[in-house]
Amino acid sequence: MSQKIKGLNREFEKRDVERMRNLVKGKYGDKTETSVGYTPAETFYKEGDIWEHDDRTWTIKDGIKQNITKLDKAKKLHNMPLFCPSCKGLMKNRNDKQFYKLHKTCFKCVILKEDKLKREGKFEEYQRNIKNNEIDNKIKDFKDYVKDKLMEKNDFITEAGDIEKWRGNINEEQVDEHVKEVVKYLESQKVN
Repeated sequence: MSQKIKGLNREFEKRDVERMRNLVKGKYGDKTETSVGYTPAETFYKEGDIWEHDDRTWTIKDGIKQNITKLDKAKKLHNMPLFCPSCKGLMKNRNDKQFYKLHKTCFKCVILKEDKLKREGKFEEYQRNIKNNEIDNKIKDFKDYVKDKLMEKNDFITEAGDIEKWRGNINEEQVDEHVKEVVKYLESQKVN
């Protein structure tokens, strides 16, 4: 049973008076009543711990609780750091972002590295390796694309809600021949 305080021709309950006192004192979040109920046991985690809760994987990095997702690796590749990993300088040049994507260093470090390679006479080999690696990546991407397209299903839903399966007569041997021709052409573009 709650206690009632009389005054000003109105009855105030004790919790109302406590709430007003808390507001005047600046304690906005303090409770005015005590309640009884179930409180789950808290588990405390340290830096680097990994655990699962509510079908999600969590960790603590730099003192902050973070969700671990499938795309974390992609995020790391996409995000450019504030400081260059090589020279520890601030990455503020307008060319830093595109050079970081390719070389994982700032524009200045790439220029210094290429200058050093030119002085040593190794720059042509360095350029060849970059171009050949780019062609190898294109070949890999092309093969993956063709493989995905061959595995793709062509199921369509009509206006009536029926599922129609459209199957073409794909000659996989002919596709393999064309893939080999494209790969051969791309290989011929490599610099020796």
